[in-house]
Amino acid sequence: MMSTSNLPAFEPLDPVGIDDLLTPDEKAVRASVRHLCAERVDPFVADWFERGVVDDVRGLAKELGALGLLGMHLEGYGCAGMSATEYGLACLELEASDSGIRSLVSVQGSLAMYAIWRWGSEEHKLEWLPRMASGEAIGCFGLTEPDIGSDPGSMRTRARRDGSDWVLDGRKMWITNGSVADVAVVWAQTDEGVRGFVVPTTTPGFSAPEIKHKQSLRASVTSELVLDGVRLPDAAALPEVRGLRGPLSCLNEARFGIVWGSMGAARSSLAAALSYAGERVQFGRPVSGFQLTQQKLVEMNLEYTKGVLLALHLGRRKDAGTLRPEQVSLGKLNNVREALEICRTARTVLGANGISLEYPVIRHMNNLESVLTYEGTVEMHTLVVGQAMTGQAAFR
Repeated sequence: MMSTSNLPAFEPLDPVGIDDLLTPDEKAVRASVRHLCAERVDPFVADWFERGVVDDVRGLAKELGALGLLGMHLEGYGCAGMSATEYGLACLELEASDSGIRSLVSVQGSLAMYAIWRWGSEEHKLEWLPRMASGEAIGCFGLTEPDIGSDPGSMRTRARRDGSDWVLDGRKMWITNGSVADVAVVWAQTDEGVRGFVVPTTTPGFSAPEIKHKQSLRASVTSELVLDGVRLPDAAALPEVRGLRGPLSCLNEARFGIVWGSMGAARSSLAAALSYAGERVQFGRPVSGFQLTQQKLVEMNLEYTKGVLLALHLGRRKDAGTLRPEQVSLGKLNNVREALEICRTARTVLGANGISLEYPVIRHMNNLESVLTYEGTVEMHTLVVGQAMTGQAAFR
């Protein structure tokens, strides 16, 4: 019988040894992203969040591009062509720093770049993807509208033909990267159904005022898109798709990253709570020595561990080509909900210090309130999984 002295050491933040399931390449990607975040994001992000401004976001995008993180799971056109699991691990590390930074990467790669890569013309791909992969050009994705969220089929933005051109009119809301973007992928109603358009942001009639007064995702650029008679050539339309399957396919890519990323916010908050509990002394001993605190720490770690295992399983399925959209919905539903609960519990461990930006917990809590809603609300993902289970659509 093997004695415990011969066993690997117990890792408080990896209690079941999930690292054993990762390949050397996957660990190397994780280490590279963690190092970049430690150098370029972590020392500054609390200040960015407090001020609601990301300093030199274009410079940061270029550094992310230089590491191969922008569109990293896409093939060709300057993209890194990494696996889905490697992309997931990168999202986890990015969101351990801040959800807003992961959102920048996710919107760039899984929404704007993926839309062009999957549905665009060869001209679109050659013009935009290499520059977006390097971070030289930033993209955004215009689907949500001021009055239209979970029901994108009711969007009011319209594109009409005028001779050989398209003319777009409408508004999009809650658009990450909008006011710093060089290109917007905009979805609009047409006489041919919903279509996507590649819109250079210098096009007359296009504007992207930044949204202010947010209390979540403050280290992220969030904008409204206004399209007032935006005239585009016929070639601006994405040629390979009609209908909602275009934007919904992109959202599914982004949701996959959220399944992983939310666990990064959870890990950061769990680590902060564990460290704080070992240092904070009350009644003559560290609070980590009290039963109720240990219960909180264990339950947080239990849900974090289950969430990472779920993300890893879905990553392996995606790499094998067997991942279903309903499975992504289940992962997003579970992991964001549990991550938010982990952050809330971590806040109680830190007591009053839990609301201070000296610690990451309240920032992650606030950010996850947005993550809980975007790329599909709890209600919508519940009904997606419910329909898959029962065969009955309950959306209306």
